[in-house]
Amino acid sequence: MPEGGGSAGGRQPGISPAGRTDAPRAERMAPSFSQPRHDLSEREVEIIELVATGLTNQEIALRLTISKRTVDNHVSNIFTKTGAKNRVALLNWAMDNGKICRDGFNCCSLPQEG
Repeated sequence: MPEGGGSAGGRQPGISPAGRTDAPRAERMAPSFSQPRHDLSEREVEIIELVATGLTNQEIALRLTISKRTVDNHVSNIFTKTGAKNRVALLNWAMDNGKICRDGFNCCSLPQEG
């Protein structure tokens, strides 16, 4: 017998009575790869460029004279904003979106400030 005494009570499919979706928690919590946020800060773009050179988070921290923990936080935020799940996916995203250029491949002319 359906919840609420014999009828669905206007309940929408996929939505529980408490207003939560029936989707598994991991599915609801996963970032939407098709809807990434592109509001990267200048520092985050700088971090992406350093990741693209093959540096570890510790090496990036030394280069920028910040803590490794700060770099870890930046990388985590970048993954969230781009929908990337790892460094390889991040670099693919960065190339596809004109954030990095490798050996003249996929380069675009970005307006110069000044």
